[in-house]
Amino acid sequence: MQRRWAVKKRSVIVGGSLCVLIAAPLAVRAWAMQDQAEKPPAAADMAAMMEQARKFTQPGEHHKLLERWIGKWSTETRFFMGGQATPAEKGTIETKWLMPGRWLMSETKGTMMGMPSHSVIMMGYDNFKMSYVFTAVSNMDTAMLRAEGDMDPSGKTLIMYGTLDEYLTGEHDKMVKYLWRFESDDKTIMEIHDLPIGENNTKVIEIVATRVK
Repeated sequence: MQRRWAVKKRSVIVGGSLCVLIAAPLAVRAWAMQDQAEKPPAAADMAAMMEQARKFTQPGEHHKLLERWIGKWSTETRFFMGGQATPAEKGTIETKWLMPGRWLMSETKGTMMGMPSHSVIMMGYDNFKMSYVFTAVSNMDTAMLRAEGDMDPSGKTLIMYGTLDEYLTGEHDKMVKYLWRFESDDKTIMEIHDLPIGENNTKVIEIVATRVK
């Protein structure tokens, strides 16, 4: 009986020792990780983080291209259906910096199919997305439009893609293309394309903007 108890006692001691041997490295590792987490980042790491922050938060060359929109413009808007255009409707656009060097705000006024139209557009360049982005709201509905895209290498064409909900047809997340062509410093043509239409006659709106001097 005493021998059996001695064997059992030895097994408990050995088992306990194994638990300690296994648990000790885990505890040491946990303490080391906690100690490392509490230490401030090294100077080199902090410098890299600051450079990363500067890269993604400061305006750059893409933001400079936004300046071409600044000013007052007269507009002629036409709607297209099956390639056929409606008579032009006149309006105005005034664009200025909302946050200098970063975000533009454009306010448009005019008529849309005979009804008074007023919209506000915010546009900028997202360094992290590496894309131009815009949002737009108007008095014609309760939706907020969003899109993003890229400038071509020449800097003369900007193409953005976004989605919208078409309440007249019940469609959700319809894909739309927005295209700006910079004919000169004083003339810009904007097109809106309804992509689900197909390959041909996708243009549904064209806005020709001429700078007011």
